[in-house]
Amino acid sequence: MWRRVTSLSTVIGSSKSSLLNLRQAGVNFREAFSSDVQTSAEGRISPKGKTPFITFVLGGPGSGKGTQCARIVETFGFTHLSAGDLLRHEISLNRENGAMILNTIKEGKIVPSEVTVKLIKRAIESSVNDKFLIDGFPRCEENRVTYERIIGKEPNIVLFFDCPQEEMVKRVLSRNQGRVDDNIDTIKERLKVFKTLNLPVINYYAEKGKLLKINGTGTEDEIFERVRPVFSAWRYRSKHFGLV
Repeated sequence: MWRRVTSLSTVIGSSKSSLLNLRQAGVNFREAFSSDVQTSAEGRISPKGKTPFITFVLGGPGSGKGTQCARIVETFGFTHLSAGDLLRHEISLNRENGAMILNTIKEGKIVPSEVTVKLIKRAIESSVNDKFLIDGFPRCEENRVTYERIIGKEPNIVLFFDCPQEEMVKRVLSRNQGRVDDNIDTIKERLKVFKTLNLPVINYYAEKGKLLKINGTGTEDEIFERVRPVFSAWRYRSKHFGLV
């Protein structure tokens, strides 16, 4: 089930050695770190004339995705797009889909794929950056298929933060951010939905050689040291080969 999923807990060292370790782990880094893009019926995103480098960041609620995305942004200059934040922002604007999105989130269910993908597309197109972390998306196969249809390409790489359920529940309940979905009943429903619907997405990208599984336990610094080699390898390839 986890064939070709890569663990980075032992990948350390310089950018060059990180690149070699990723290759040894089975990651097709030439493909993953290339910015080549496929065309689609609905066109493709190309902000400022450059094809964006896209990283999907997956993991259950409380797995540490947002915290680690902030570290990646600070260290490597990516733009962080949280699917959940984009949806909550849409609610705050009282637009046509706002009430529907709010009710769906309260119930712990998944917002219609096309709504979320179009918000992501709008955010990418309006950015001056060309490298993005898309956090918390896709949450199901329909999300994935809709993204590829509208955007016209797969992500370059996919990070999956693997964290025990008990730890995720503890983290969500302790963060006290006042979010409508930060209560025990909704958290349990979100975890159930995540387990049921996200595993096929994870397996799909594992089969494609794009998935990198990160151990999501430990301190923020410990987890980031498992993440760092992925983007050190990206930066090395960008600097020395000019493909990103």
